[in-house]
Amino acid sequence: MQTLVGQSSQSSLLAPNQLQPLRLVALGDSLIYGFGDPEGGGWVERLRRQWMAADSVGHVLYNLGVRGDGVRHVARRLEDEFRHRGELRHRVPDVIILSVGVNDSARVGRRHGRNFTEFDDFETDLADLLDQAQRLCQVIFVGMTPVDETKMPFSDLLYYNHADQHQYKEATRLACLEREIPYLDLFDLWLSRGESWWRSRLCADGLHPNVAGYSALLQDFLNWDEVSQLLRIKG
Repeated sequence: MQTLVGQSSQSSLLAPNQLQPLRLVALGDSLIYGFGDPEGGGWVERLRRQWMAADSVGHVLYNLGVRGDGVRHVARRLEDEFRHRGELRHRVPDVIILSVGVNDSARVGRRHGRNFTEFDDFETDLADLLDQAQRLCQVIFVGMTPVDETKMPFSDLLYYNHADQHQYKEATRLACLEREIPYLDLFDLWLSRGESWWRSRLCADGLHPNVAGYSALLQDFLNWDEVSQLLRIKG
């Protein structure tokens, strides 16, 4: 099962006469950074290494994840990061991969405390981020993975839960749908595989994917129809 939006509108991500390797930047939080995967460095790093192989087409991928980032943090650094990752004759990147929002959903200080980013503010900030990104190049969005609520609080401060995650990810999905940005709904996808499956793919902190989790996330990304079209691979 794959949950995505905007696929048909993004079929031009890779034009038929595209001959050069793609340049992609991945911006977001610890899910992009890869925290929790000491073996492979996370799904973005695993993918980057695949593309560095001698027999690879040689797509260029920059990991610009920062632990703890929320939507406002990513928005503040988006364009500057984008402009400085041109490579290959100083051309700007072809695609931005965004993945952010779980930190915004967290409750601060107590289980029923305020959200790190209040929901109305999140919707406004997210709209600004997506609009800003689309002005730069093609955009795809990788959603958040579910947390283990029984392991909260994280760092003795932040309480993540499925209800808030669902609210924030749905707002993100709908904002992407409105802008015809492809969205990979990992939250629903992982939950659909059963509690024992997704729990076994999280670190002891209950928040970050572990080695098996990031390996699964990479396969979910590569099996996504949107990415199959983007990279000219068969799903």
